[in-house]
Amino acid sequence: MSKPEFFITPGYGDYLRENLHYAQAVKVGDRVETSGQGGWDDEFIIPESIAEEIAQAFRNLERTLATAGAGWEHVIHVNSYHVGGFAPEVNEAMVKLYRHYMPDHTPIWTQVGVDSLGLPTMRVEIRVTAIIV
Repeated sequence: MSKPEFFITPGYGDYLRENLHYAQAVKVGDRVETSGQGGWDDEFIIPESIAEEIAQAFRNLERTLATAGAGWEHVIHVNSYHVGGFAPEVNEAMVKLYRHYMPDHTPIWTQVGVDSLGLPTMRVEIRVTAIIV
Protein backbone atom coordinates (compact mmCIF):
# COMPACT_ATOMS: atom_id res chain seq x y z
CA MET A 1 0.00 0.00 0.00
CA SER A 2 1.21 3.50 -0.82
CA LYS A 3 2.03 5.91 1.98
CA PRO A 4 -0.60 8.69 2.40
CA GLU A 5 0.44 12.16 1.26
CA PHE A 6 -1.45 15.09 2.75
CA PHE A 7 -2.00 18.40 0.95
CA ILE A 8 -2.83 21.90 2.11
CA THR A 9 -4.63 24.25 -0.26
CA PRO A 10 -2.66 27.52 -0.39
CA GLY A 11 -4.61 30.35 1.24
CA TYR A 12 -7.52 29.16 3.35
CA GLY A 13 -5.94 25.71 3.77
CA ASP A 14 -2.98 27.20 5.63
CA TYR A 15 -5.36 28.77 8.14
CA LEU A 16 -7.33 25.53 8.56
CA ARG A 17 -4.16 23.50 9.12
CA GLU A 18 -2.85 25.94 11.73
CA ASN A 19 -6.12 26.52 13.57
CA LEU A 20 -8.15 23.32 13.11
CA HIS A 21 -5.28 20.87 12.45
CA TYR A 22 -6.51 19.19 9.29
CA ALA A 23 -5.48 18.87 5.65
CA GLN A 24 -7.60 19.61 2.59
CA ALA A 25 -6.70 16.46 0.64
CA VAL A 26 -4.99 13.12 0.97
CA LYS A 27 -3.55 11.00 -1.82
CA VAL A 28 -2.97 7.28 -1.47
CA GLY A 29 -1.65 5.72 -4.66
CA ASP A 30 -3.89 6.95 -7.47
CA ARG A 31 -6.78 7.91 -5.15
CA VAL A 32 -7.39 11.46 -3.89
CA GLU A 33 -9.93 12.27 -1.16
CA THR A 34 -10.76 15.85 -0.25
CA SER A 35 -12.06 17.38 2.93
CA GLY A 36 -15.37 19.11 2.55
CA GLN A 37 -14.94 22.43 0.75
CA GLY A 38 -17.28 25.30 1.44
CA GLY A 39 -18.11 28.28 -0.72
CA TRP A 40 -15.72 30.59 1.14
CA ASP A 41 -12.96 32.81 -0.16
CA ASP A 42 -9.52 33.03 1.45
CA GLU A 43 -10.97 35.25 4.21
CA PHE A 44 -13.86 32.79 4.80
CA ILE A 45 -16.47 35.17 3.45
CA ILE A 46 -19.52 33.34 2.10
CA PRO A 47 -21.45 34.85 -0.86
CA GLU A 48 -25.05 35.87 -0.25
CA SER A 49 -26.31 33.96 -3.30
CA ILE A 50 -26.60 30.20 -2.82
CA ALA A 51 -25.70 29.66 -6.49
CA GLU A 52 -22.50 31.69 -6.05
CA GLU A 53 -21.69 29.86 -2.80
CA ILE A 54 -21.96 26.54 -4.65
CA ALA A 55 -19.85 27.89 -7.53
CA GLN A 56 -17.17 29.01 -5.07
CA ALA A 57 -17.18 25.56 -3.44
CA PHE A 58 -16.52 24.04 -6.87
CA ARG A 59 -13.65 26.50 -7.44
CA ASN A 60 -12.24 25.60 -4.02
CA LEU A 61 -12.44 21.92 -4.91
CA GLU A 62 -10.59 22.63 -8.15
CA ARG A 63 -7.82 24.36 -6.16
CA THR A 64 -7.66 21.54 -3.62
CA LEU A 65 -7.61 18.79 -6.25
CA ALA A 66 -4.79 20.60 -8.05
CA THR A 67 -2.63 20.57 -4.91
CA ALA A 68 -2.76 16.77 -5.04
CA GLY A 69 -2.14 16.55 -8.80
CA ALA A 70 -5.77 15.85 -9.73
CA GLY A 71 -8.57 17.67 -11.50
CA TRP A 72 -12.28 17.48 -12.08
CA GLU A 73 -11.67 15.01 -14.92
CA HIS A 74 -10.57 12.50 -12.24
CA VAL A 75 -13.58 12.92 -9.92
CA ILE A 76 -15.68 9.78 -9.56
CA HIS A 77 -17.73 10.50 -6.41
CA VAL A 78 -19.28 13.63 -4.92
CA ASN A 79 -20.88 14.08 -1.50
CA SER A 80 -22.71 17.37 -1.01
CA TYR A 81 -24.14 18.61 2.28
CA HIS A 82 -26.86 21.25 2.28
CA VAL A 83 -28.41 23.42 5.00
CA GLY A 84 -31.96 24.58 4.36
CA GLY A 85 -33.15 21.87 2.03
CA PHE A 86 -33.07 21.49 -1.70
CA ALA A 87 -34.70 24.48 -3.34
CA PRO A 88 -34.73 24.19 -7.15
CA GLU A 89 -31.82 26.67 -7.42
CA VAL A 90 -29.60 24.29 -5.40
CA ASN A 91 -29.89 21.39 -7.82
CA GLU A 92 -29.85 23.74 -10.82
CA ALA A 93 -26.52 25.18 -9.65
CA MET A 94 -25.04 21.76 -8.84
CA VAL A 95 -26.03 20.26 -12.21
CA LYS A 96 -24.85 23.32 -14.15
CA LEU A 97 -21.44 23.04 -12.47
CA TYR A 98 -21.25 19.26 -12.96
CA ARG A 99 -21.78 19.83 -16.68
CA HIS A 100 -19.20 22.62 -16.73
CA TYR A 101 -16.46 20.86 -14.74
CA MET A 102 -17.18 17.28 -15.86
CA PRO A 103 -18.59 17.51 -19.39
CA ASP A 104 -17.30 14.09 -20.44
CA HIS A 105 -18.37 11.96 -17.49
CA THR A 106 -20.91 11.76 -14.68
CA PRO A 107 -19.77 11.01 -11.13
CA ILE A 108 -21.81 9.23 -8.52
CA TRP A 109 -23.43 11.70 -6.10
CA THR A 110 -24.80 11.58 -2.58
CA GLN A 111 -26.73 14.67 -1.50
CA VAL A 112 -27.49 15.11 2.21
CA GLY A 113 -29.54 17.71 4.09
CA VAL A 114 -27.96 18.81 7.38
CA ASP A 115 -28.79 21.22 10.22
CA SER A 116 -25.50 23.11 10.16
CA LEU A 117 -21.96 23.16 8.77
CA GLY A 118 -18.55 24.39 9.97
CA LEU A 119 -19.26 28.13 9.65
CA PRO A 120 -22.59 29.62 10.76
CA THR A 121 -23.21 31.21 7.33
CA MET A 122 -22.38 28.10 5.28
CA ARG A 123 -25.21 26.46 3.34
CA VAL A 124 -23.18 23.99 1.29
CA GLU A 125 -20.10 21.81 1.70
CA ILE A 126 -18.81 19.43 -0.97
CA ARG A 127 -16.22 16.65 -0.82
CA VAL A 128 -14.99 14.45 -3.66
CA THR A 129 -13.05 11.31 -4.45
CA ALA A 130 -10.83 11.30 -7.52
CA ILE A 131 -8.87 8.54 -9.22
CA ILE A 132 -5.87 9.70 -11.23
CA VAL A 133 -5.46 7.49 -14.29
